[in-house]
Amino acid sequence: MRRLKKKIFLGLFGGTVLLLGAVRLAFPEVTANENTDETQPVPEVVPPQEDSSPPTVGLQSSHGGTEGGLSENELNSLPIDSDGRVKWHPVLSVPSYAACFPDVQDVQIVAAKKWGVSPVRDRKEAEQRRKELVYIGANPFYCIDKGMTHSIPYLVPRASHLLSTIGRNYLDSLYIKGIPLHQIIVSSVLRTQDDVARLQQRNGNATEQSCHLFGTTFDICYNRFSTVSPPGQPERRAVQSDTLKWVLSEVLRDIREKEMCYVKYEVKQGCFHITVR
Repeated sequence: MRRLKKKIFLGLFGGTVLLLGAVRLAFPEVTANENTDETQPVPEVVPPQEDSSPPTVGLQSSHGGTEGGLSENELNSLPIDSDGRVKWHPVLSVPSYAACFPDVQDVQIVAAKKWGVSPVRDRKEAEQRRKELVYIGANPFYCIDKGMTHSIPYLVPRASHLLSTIGRNYLDSLYIKGIPLHQIIVSSVLRTQDDVARLQQRNGNATEQSCHLFGTTFDICYNRFSTVSPPGQPERRAVQSDTLKWVLSEVLRDIREKEMCYVKYEVKQGCFHITVR
């Protein structure tokens, strides 16, 4: 009886050993860490270090890259937070172009007649009225559209100051948002009576009582901008027009809220129609 029990025990023990051996061969990962010394210290996890090299600055695009960058001098003059990182301002745009810039012709024409000059007959007469009008063809804060054919670069001093303020504020806003600098493009300024007559031949919607007749009004493109490149450096890559338009809308909203101008968002013309107040 004792011998029988001993044989049964040895048989079961041997079978168990064989079973465990088979499991070890079939699933080696089960016993991969069985020899690990439990007293071995856990290695210290070191967090990644911040890159000490200057970052490539610019607006982050939807594709993960940057839309260009600022020069080293521009980067060094930007505000830095307590962590040593550049404090970029966000691009917010406006809730609605139509709602934020609703000032129609009937509103703008009143201000145009109040602050403007009497309509100019032709370009020759415009040259003779420089005491009333300011030439705006050269300015570091904006550029005049090269394809402008139905107006001339003259404004009353009040409107000229407004345009310079918009252009300067726009460049400042791009700068503090880390976006490569671009100038706004002015597509329409003072129209003579001859200009309006010629424009009516091409555009039936052109009105004889255009605000542009009084030297108080100008149009700024929102789908075209002029890239600014530092002297002696490669030309900067242009930023998407939508991004530049969002920033421009912020600038115009702030200036309009200060009651410095009226603004109409023109869908078909691709511009902001602006009259000084």
